[in-house]
Amino acid sequence: MAAPGGQAGEPWWGAAPGRDGRTRFRLWAPDATEVVLELDDARRHRLQRRDDGSFDATLDAPPGTRYRYRIDGREPVPDPASRWQPDGVHGHSVVVDPEAYAWQHTDWCGRPWREAVLYELHVGACGGYAGVQAQLPKLAALGITAIELMPLNAFPGQRNWGYDGVLPYAPVAAYGTPDELKALIDAAHGHGLMVFLDAVYNHFGPDGNYLHQYAEGFFNAQAPTPWGPAIDFNQPAVQRYYLDNALMWLHEYRFDGLRLDAVHAIVPNDFLETLRQTVVASLPPHRHVHLVLENEFNQAFRLADGFTAQWDDDFHNALHVLLTGEEEGYYAGFADDPSAHLARVLAEGFAYQGQADHRGHRRGEPSGHLPPTKFVVFAQNHDQIGNRAKGDRLSTLLSSSALRAALALTTLTPMIPLFFMGEPWGAREPFLFFTDYAPPLDEAVREGRRREFAHFAAFADPEARAAIPDPNAASTFAASRCDIAAADQGEGAEFAAWFTALLRVRAERLVPHLDAARALGAEVLAPGAIRASWQLGAQVLQVEMNFGRVAVSAPPPGGELLHAQNSTAHATMLAPDSLRAWLRDAAS
Repeated sequence: MAAPGGQAGEPWWGAAPGRDGRTRFRLWAPDATEVVLELDDARRHRLQRRDDGSFDATLDAPPGTRYRYRIDGREPVPDPASRWQPDGVHGHSVVVDPEAYAWQHTDWCGRPWREAVLYELHVGACGGYAGVQAQLPKLAALGITAIELMPLNAFPGQRNWGYDGVLPYAPVAAYGTPDELKALIDAAHGHGLMVFLDAVYNHFGPDGNYLHQYAEGFFNAQAPTPWGPAIDFNQPAVQRYYLDNALMWLHEYRFDGLRLDAVHAIVPNDFLETLRQTVVASLPPHRHVHLVLENEFNQAFRLADGFTAQWDDDFHNALHVLLTGEEEGYYAGFADDPSAHLARVLAEGFAYQGQADHRGHRRGEPSGHLPPTKFVVFAQNHDQIGNRAKGDRLSTLLSSSALRAALALTTLTPMIPLFFMGEPWGAREPFLFFTDYAPPLDEAVREGRRREFAHFAAFADPEARAAIPDPNAASTFAASRCDIAAADQGEGAEFAAWFTALLRVRAERLVPHLDAARALGAEVLAPGAIRASWQLGAQVLQVEMNFGRVAVSAPPPGGELLHAQNSTAHATMLAPDSLRAWLRDAAS
């Protein structure tokens, strides 16, 4: 498999076509006695068993050939490393030529991490690969520098967040073809945009995963997770499955980075370092590729050892409590003193650095030694909106001034900002949890969703829970679609202009100095009011914010006012829902 400016090598699993119309097929099925490859022209071939538990054969089967595996005479199943499933996760797999797409922007090498302004989106809610591609000029004009796609691995039906995927190598057919995905990435590079993929390596969804039938050793029953037995990363074949998958996305599809979902559920966790080293070894020095973690454990050492950054849920959770007063669910861990938690995040990265949370669980490691760019911060993302029963955004929960102050804080720290689909123009559409399961799984998911909120005060009543949108209803997905045309109309256009100006300040005044940024500390001025400072080379950035209910004393520190939200340069008091950012010479 050719890689742009690097080499990934031929994948071990799956169907690897050669240049002569022949394809090597390989399946790891250590529990099987016989594996028969069934091609779409009715040909059948018994594969040869190897000592490592794999079965393989090289046959006349050019790209476009459809195939499935029949294992020990049971019903045929798709290839777990299928590159394309046009008929869904239970249908035929298709041999794909990884080099067929003609790339236009072959000199693209990515962008430095300091330049990242991430925009997370759901491809289906944006109209598929073609729909996202049509949005690229506007996103670039807003000041976005990277789009992050929610998971693309094939899932059952036409609608899903993507975290229930079961075929990690196959981009879901509901959004378009593999080459249409490559065309999207190619076009993004032409607009100067990086493209990230949310990769799920910690579990499979509940429908369409057949590995248990012939490779029980793929899973570790002694390590339970919320999704069932953990994937067993002690197995060399399992490691290769995911290593090759990461290399496929980065080299064959030319993604600029991966956001690795819930890595705390990867067992043993040291596989993460194997993955990082494998990716780094495949890259030339001039190419920028970024590996970003979602990690409940707040493992600072992973960031110190080479991972690019981590999603900083502590930032969001503390900020959300300050903004809304909500204290249920995971917000309970920040309800005791949200101002102190947010101040610690701004000064040191993580709020939880080994302390016990509200459940009595100790989490985290000291993080104050890490540079601010090791943390991705956000006021909203898919989880924090979609995990709400009604999928409501901050734009429907807050005043305009509070919302803008929150986004200004997200933008004007030396941390890396992430914005969710629609956020740059103040979208008000919900983002709901949606699926497309067949019976009886649809009912199980529907009832499970309602039980999830039974302990929340607002949904203690069964009638209130019954009003939670049905995840399996097509209307739930339709309500979650977000039209970027709103960024050019009325209030959306005014909000987008404000947002664009804010990102311009970041690009021009902060980004050139971020590689040398270091935190100088943060202090709580009053409940909800915080002052934080960072060294940016020869200058100091100071951000003052007030998410409390009363004005607080904050004399102007001097220097250049970069941005004032609901405040003025000369004011000696910070009003509620206000923020100011200053830049001054360090010597002063």
